[in-house]
Amino acid sequence: MSGFATSPVQVRVPATSANLGPGFDTFGLALTRYDEVTAQVTGGGLDVRVEGEGSGELELGERHLVVRAMRAAFERLGAHPPGLALRCRNTIPHGRGLGSSAAAVVAGILAARALATGKDSGEAFGDEAVLDLASGFEGHPDNVAACLAGGLTLAWTSDGVPRFVRLEPAHDVVPVVCVPPERLATEEARRLLPATVPHGDAAANAARAALLVTALTGRPDLLFEATEDRLHQKYRAPAMPHVLATLQRLRTAGVPAVVSGAGPTILVLSDQSGVDLVGKEVGNGWHVHRLDVDRDGARVYSVSS
Repeated sequence: MSGFATSPVQVRVPATSANLGPGFDTFGLALTRYDEVTAQVTGGGLDVRVEGEGSGELELGERHLVVRAMRAAFERLGAHPPGLALRCRNTIPHGRGLGSSAAAVVAGILAARALATGKDSGEAFGDEAVLDLASGFEGHPDNVAACLAGGLTLAWTSDGVPRFVRLEPAHDVVPVVCVPPERLATEEARRLLPATVPHGDAAANAARAALLVTALTGRPDLLFEATEDRLHQKYRAPAMPHVLATLQRLRTAGVPAVVSGAGPTILVLSDQSGVDLVGKEVGNGWHVHRLDVDRDGARVYSVSS
């Protein structure tokens, strides 16, 4: 196994919430809920084991998303490990709009890069290349940027190349995720979006997105107005009508609530005083978790064999 790390590596990746209301396909926020992947090069074969979220449901062969991401990264590096063993400990809910697929992709790419020590992976496959490859899996860079860098990220694509900037959110912003029992495929939610939107709605979203940067980085008192969206959430109502009804109840009560990613999770961005209202409004069947902003992003560790 010349050219590969002889000990396992562990990658910890955070959950993420994208859009944050008006910042469609641009804004991302890393959250303190994590998946962990431990990967090792072996003498042959593929051994994938999953604990927690997705256990008993996910494909455990070559179609597993972490494996696919690792294979793509190894291909970029010109590395061909004889075998792989993976242990995935998942706490990020699947199909809920909390970036589980972005987390899997980022974990796989970073694990492969760390294992391919015989290649000059730091130079040949730097962070920009990681972002590019991960965004190709996801289709856009919003979740993967936040997963990689932590904190608040603003992502865009320039001449086909994904880019992002990282900002530091205010410490008194409290993320609360409200997770319903059902799942929703991102592709299904995206199909409901119209090809065009009214000019007035686009202008309103541009203003709110600009305001959201200020609100999240230093003026949490502006979060309610800053999280107003006219671009995508209302169009997704047919796929999750009770979620949008719950969202409306929260906002009517003055709570800065948005659909997390494509849904169906609702994300509340508030201070501690707003958290107490959330449980009263969402009702039974929802799992409400007060989290913090993850400020570290994806992390890679060596593991003693």
